[in-house]
Amino acid sequence: MLALFTPIFAFLLQQADSGRFGVMWQSARSPDLSKFLVIGALLFIIGVAGVLTRRNIIVIFMSIELILNAANLNFIAFSRYLQDTGNMNAIAGQVFAVFVIVVAAAEAAIGLGIVIALYRNKETIWVDEIDILKW
Repeated sequence: MLALFTPIFAFLLQQADSGRFGVMWQSARSPDLSKFLVIGALLFIIGVAGVLTRRNIIVIFMSIELILNAANLNFIAFSRYLQDTGNMNAIAGQVFAVFVIVVAAAEAAIGLGIVIALYRNKETIWVDEIDILKW
């Protein structure tokens, strides 16, 4: 199947310097800040939707991780952008990203510990059925 498309790809790559495909190819080879921000926003929206709509606590934790990864992507993108503009504080975004990774690791360890404890007590991982804090 790939052999069928090989001549098409070869033609498109030959014409990469001109036309609409050439602009797309150059844009994909050197992404700017806006592309990273769009991807970060999409990850954030997917994470928020997962937190608000899911009932499984493990999926909720994975959605929180998506939100944190979106923040990391934005931190690194802005850090790279500031580095390209010559700002001396460009390393701050990378430092924040490392702190977010540490917090995410701690959240995952503590969260999974809480999930295991809840499963042992209530034998469920559905958020709707967990009512331990009720009187």
